[in-house]
Parts: sequence; structure tokens; C-alpha cells
Amino acid sequence: MSSFEIESWCKRQPNEKSVPMGLMHFYIGGQNRRDLEEAEAYLQNSGEDEVLVPVDYNDLDLKTPPECGPLSDCRLRVYLRKDDQRGQFHLVGHRASDGSLVYSNAMLIDALM
Repeated sequence: MSSFEIESWCKRQPNEKSVPMGLMHFYIGGQNRRDLEEAEAYLQNSGEDEVLVPVDYNDLDLKTPPECGPLSDCRLRVYLRKDDQRGQFHLVGHRASDGSLVYSNAMLIDALM
């Protein structure tokens, strides 16, 4: 499993700017890691821009910032960097309390341990 502490963001309305929420902590491994690697390979071969990967909650330990609270859903958005075609991902979900979009900064897939 890989452990991350990364900045998270909230966007209440589609036409509003995202606001920082603080650090999000999560551990990712097992099936989620394999799914990320498969999504990266798929994008490198398909020419598509991005893919959303459903989260296996058995392999994800997520702690959101206090002002966020629990998420009603969670996915991993995978896309390729333009300069070197390396896969990146970030966590995307919706806040259970009001449905606001919540997401993390991006990380490189090959940085997973």
C-alpha cells in the first residue's frame, strides 16, 4: 500500500472557483493500484484523454479534512501527462453533506510503492 498526504479542494458550484480544504490522507494498494496501472496502459494505447476508475473501498483508507466530512462516492481520475505520457491520477468524489465536488491534487501512478 502507498500512503499519501495531499492537498484537497472543494468546488460547491460548477461556475465557482475551487477552494482549498486542507490535507487529505489516504492509503491505496491492492486492486486500486492494479486498476490505476491498467488505466494508464489503456490510455497510452487508446488515444483517449482520461478514464474514471471506480474505487475498491476494501483497498482504500481515506481520511478527509474535518470541514469535508465523508464522501458519498469516490473515483480515481486517470490521465496522461502531455510531455512524457506518464499516468497521473487524483481522487474525485462528492461531499455527502451537500454534494459539492471534492478532489485531491494529482500524483504520478509510477510513484506508487
